[in-house]
Amino acid sequence: NMDPAVTYLPYKANLDIRKSINYRDLMKKHGLGPNGAILTSLNLFCTNFEKTMEIIDKKKDSVDQVVLDTPGQIEVFTWSASGNIIANSLAKSAPTVLLYVVDLARCQNPNSFMSNMLFCCSILSVSYTHLTLPTIYSVQI
Repeated sequence: NMDPAVTYLPYKANLDIRKSINYRDLMKKHGLGPNGAILTSLNLFCTNFEKTMEIIDKKKDSVDQVVLDTPGQIEVFTWSASGNIIANSLAKSAPTVLLYVVDLARCQNPNSFMSNMLFCCSILSVSYTHLTLPTIYSVQI
């Protein structure tokens, strides 16, 4: 889990950023809002990302895939140093796929849909395999 602000995980995380960084403390200490604290948390975490990569490399032969669940803030991968560090470190170690999950609840009108598609396109400049996946839920029309 790479999301320092998540309050509930529906899975067991082998690595969890929340064990080393408290984003609420960053908000208070530096006068940041939630998004700023999330980005700052990831930037701080990435100063020691080689330790995360060491853990991943040790498990490489015993697992088929590694999933890093990152925050939903697109800024992490469009202009933040931490997004580049994460993606580049993973790509050096193994084939890497970036998933952009589109929340269908936020795509029910044309403006929201186009906004989501533009966000998706903003990470296409990253030179990794890229998949866009919609969330699955029942849409009422």
